Amino acid sequence: MNVLVVGATGFVGGGVARHLAASGHRVTGLARTDSAAETLRRWGVTALRGDLDEGLADVARAAGRSDAVVFAAQLDAPREGLVVAELLDAVAGTGKAFVFTSGSGVLLQRTGGAWSEDSFAEDDPFTVEPLAAERLAVEDLVRAAAGRRVRAVVVRPGMVWGPGEHGHVSMIYRSVAATGAACYVGQGLNTYSHVHIDDVARLFGLALEKGTAGALYHAVAGETPTRWIAQAVAADLDRPTRGLTAEEAVGVWGEFGALILSASSRVRAPRARAELGWRPVHPDMLAMVGDSGMRAVALAQ
Repeated sequence: MNVLVVGATGFVGGGVARHLAASGHRVTGLARTDSAAETLRRWGVTALRGDLDEGLADVARAAGRSDAVVFAAQLDAPREGLVVAELLDAVAGTGKAFVFTSGSGVLLQRTGGAWSEDSFAEDDPFTVEPLAAERLAVEDLVRAAAGRRVRAVVVRPGMVWGPGEHGHVSMIYRSVAATGAACYVGQGLNTYSHVHIDDVARLFGLALEKGTAGALYHAVAGETPTRWIAQAVAADLDRPTRGLTAEEAVGVWGEFGALILSASSRVRAPRARAELGWRPVHPDMLAMVGDSGMRAVALAQ
């Protein structure tokens, strides 16, 4: 397939673009700068110079020329809905695949570091996290495009981890740099389901190949309470652990980071497994503990 990846220079979009190119697809990625375009070319991805602001009409035309579109850009909520709507208009009536990247933050629970027994499959009812209400509206917009002859699906990953500073492990290493201890919030029993970037990329490939129009697919491979992550990081660095108050957590990670480190977001992926045959192969996020790059994060001042 000829696939347009919007957000191809980001963490998730880049993983998807590389996987699709390695799988034999002809991949085009949106690039705002010369350096981004050069990165895409090194991955075997054709660079489309432009952006989603002044160049949105050009991106929509490229979507219309493609066999499939993956949307993995990170935009402010109001703008995201407008951009996705225009791209869906470009492929309406064609039967082409359109895969939208969401995240399990839409069903995040503000537990303040406490355990939550709630775990959600793809179409289980839930109360949306208020900050993510507009993201859920975009999910609904995409899924409804199935009624306009678009094979539109939503992929909703948990916390995505992998090479580089991504996810809870790197955030807890950063807390060592800030406080001298591996930190968690409250009891540290909150749990955020997670998935490796390579497993996410394979799910996108399967969704493009045989995803059901209007479907939602979760991407999750495992889950680890935040306190366990802190204990593993502390053992790696021979440092203590420390539970933070909500106010202290904001001082270490900022307001949004403190929210993520104190919340639960537990998901299951039965539909992705049953319909697409997806099987994640990287279930253990603690495999990042001890990585030299992570240790460098802890030493940064």
